[in-house]
Amino acid sequence: MAIIESVRTDSYRVKLEEVLSDSTHGSIPYFEFVTVRIRDADGSEGVGYTYAVNSGAPAFQVLIDGYLKDVLIGRDADTIEKLWQDMWWKIHYCGRGGHGTSAISAVDIALWDLKARRLGTPLWRLLGGFDPVVDVYAGGIDLDLSLDALIRQADGFLAHGHRAIKMKAGRPRLSEDIERVSGMRAHLGADFPIMVDANMRWSADQAIQAARALRDFNLVWLEEPTIPDDVAGHIRILRDGGIPIASGENIHTIYEFQQMIAAGGITYPEPDVCNCGGMTAFRKIAALAEANNLPITSHGAHDLTVHLMAALPNRRLMEIHGFSLDRFVAQPLRINEGLTTAPDLPGHGIELDFEHLERYRV
Repeated sequence: MAIIESVRTDSYRVKLEEVLSDSTHGSIPYFEFVTVRIRDADGSEGVGYTYAVNSGAPAFQVLIDGYLKDVLIGRDADTIEKLWQDMWWKIHYCGRGGHGTSAISAVDIALWDLKARRLGTPLWRLLGGFDPVVDVYAGGIDLDLSLDALIRQADGFLAHGHRAIKMKAGRPRLSEDIERVSGMRAHLGADFPIMVDANMRWSADQAIQAARALRDFNLVWLEEPTIPDDVAGHIRILRDGGIPIASGENIHTIYEFQQMIAAGGITYPEPDVCNCGGMTAFRKIAALAEANNLPITSHGAHDLTVHLMAALPNRRLMEIHGFSLDRFVAQPLRINEGLTTAPDLPGHGIELDFEHLERYRV
């Protein structure tokens, strides 16, 4: 039995090395980042984190420190499912998929890391162990880049080892999006895997128009064409637009994923381990996808998600996200010919440089 002795949270506002942009958040100069360190009575420690775009993350820390710590201290760290359920119901009334699941996610990730570290095994093996080598893609957050700059960025991704790229859509005029996708297709070649992400910019009717206009560019998927709340709209877009649909970074509970999958409104479920409820919930979402013969992809937090994807038989293209922690991590993931390999270290293998992070503390 591993009794939880302490729970520590820290909050940071991390300035990005390059200002990013998409159709929902506009300019993104930084992201907010909350870490959780859970220590047991034997001195073992697990680390988790969650994040938010531009604003909101300090609320995660408030929920963990003010409410979830009381659920955790003195409990058996190995009873992760029980602890998850107790956290869910502790903050259910104010959570249910918003800040609540992000707060739970950070704690859940730390609990899984602690368990795997105590057992001396890589997390992907503890989670089931399918194949540590995972297909990845570069997730460009680049809506405001000119076409020339977009192509230069693509060349940088290629030089870094990527063999699949996602770009943003949702410019003021659809003709601008078409021009940019056409330019990328011409530059990268007919069969190079390209994804397009609209970040919920369009109505269902606008998304159908866009999908039909993009159909000839042989896209792997069109991502978040409209708000995730519009399940009926997703069904129409997938049926009438003629392009596979990915969505999930703004779907924050297994129940919402179930509704979208059961309705037939999605091709690639795309959970984010940092906001869907952590590794416990991500695995259940992946099982829902598998039961419906769907491939699963991911959003964000690639250094954590690689362990989940390495444990899943139905994984497809893990995102290498623009909100990278590489400068704060001892051994960042390496990309080679479109592939990365889950670390063979105990736990998730992420050793954060908290001293470096200290300058970003809020």
